[in-house]
Amino acid sequence: MQAIFAQNALTPGGWQKDVLVKLDGSGRIGSVASNTQPENDRTVRVPVLLPAMSNLHSHTFQRAMAGLAERRGPAGRDSFWTWREIMYRFLDLLSPDDLEAVAAFAFMEMQEAGFAAVAEFHYVHHQPGGAPYGDVGELSARIAGAAEQTGIGLTLLPVLYRHGGVDQRPLQGGQKRFGNDLDRYQKLLSRAEECVANLSADAHLGVAPHSLRAVGLDDLREAQAMHPRGPLHMHIAEQLPEIDEVRAAYGRRPVEWLLDNCRVDERWCLIHCTHMTDEETANLAETGAVAGLCPVTEANLGDGIFNGPQYQSAGGMLGIGSDSNIRITVAEELRQLEYSQRLRDTARVVLAAHGQSCGRTLYDAALAGGAQALGRRSGAIQPGHWADLIAIDQTEFAGAAYDDGPLDAWLFTGDNGAVRDVWSAGRHCVREGRHIEREAIAARYAQTIRKLVEHL
Repeated sequence: MQAIFAQNALTPGGWQKDVLVKLDGSGRIGSVASNTQPENDRTVRVPVLLPAMSNLHSHTFQRAMAGLAERRGPAGRDSFWTWREIMYRFLDLLSPDDLEAVAAFAFMEMQEAGFAAVAEFHYVHHQPGGAPYGDVGELSARIAGAAEQTGIGLTLLPVLYRHGGVDQRPLQGGQKRFGNDLDRYQKLLSRAEECVANLSADAHLGVAPHSLRAVGLDDLREAQAMHPRGPLHMHIAEQLPEIDEVRAAYGRRPVEWLLDNCRVDERWCLIHCTHMTDEETANLAETGAVAGLCPVTEANLGDGIFNGPQYQSAGGMLGIGSDSNIRITVAEELRQLEYSQRLRDTARVVLAAHGQSCGRTLYDAALAGGAQALGRRSGAIQPGHWADLIAIDQTEFAGAAYDDGPLDAWLFTGDNGAVRDVWSAGRHCVREGRHIEREAIAARYAQTIRKLVEHL
């Protein structure tokens, strides 16, 4: 039985001092006691212990192209759509071995940043050109292999991607690696379920209709029925041209149309939601679904700014993801979320109630939303929850002189260097700031990058 002794720990009852957390043999928290002492010399001692975040949206393969799309094109206005063309060309270079190496590196970085689990929105299924692999789940198995190597908690989300646009035009270019009809998608889900079953007990499977650009209403309903109890994730309302395309085809905006045509509930996680009216914002909040925000990627791609204060006042659930993985960092995602609101509203401390800590408000919200979005019993230091835990070092950032100070100081003045230890369902994967498999994972990744660069 593992034991962790924290000088300060954030529990459901608030900050507690001298906290002893015992983990049972299944990877869950067995007991929590405050105002106590370490049991013995084998007890891990940490200064500050927090529940660890779940990363609710990732495309791990894009970590390998970070920085490759930062040169402005020769004419016109650069946008998400011009970035996407670069991504498709890069995608044509990736083999199954490459994808697994990049995924392992990205998962390792997530843990070193303070994420204990991830929802991998996995839409690369086939060979370049679109020909299927002999094993329909070849690349799902590679994602699972990367999760096994790193020890990160995985919610695998195989993506249903049928069309190149709302008008149901055929898939083109790099999109051909994504495409499945409903029959083959059912086979893919079954194979992905086998991959997840071979991991530890905290791994989960969900479904991911890509977007209203890529699936129709019947596809949405079929995907829900194929896996009726797990998480369901979907891109929505990310870009203005997407809004225009959906409105031209359906007569309504994406969020409005979705809420009118599907029973959206706590099972759903809608990614980005950066372009919603006040009415859509309130209506989405009422469903209990999670708004999956990826502020660093949304800023990098010029997506837009989430309607935070209105959504928050309506009681909406939210969580954060690393999406394109151009930067993998808990602190910067939450910082960017708050700062985007401040820039838009020309105000300070927008997403916290009067007298409340902004860091604590953001962290609590993202803990709850991430756990819900992954279908994962985590996000709190309490018995029965998965032991998804993070220890931070207060010497690595400024401030922290009051109860919620460690969160305010880390999220607004610190970075990944403050992350000392991370447990994913009790697996002590990050120790003294480094992943226990970093040397092997980083070496394989470096070899993969050298090969890819030769073919760019």
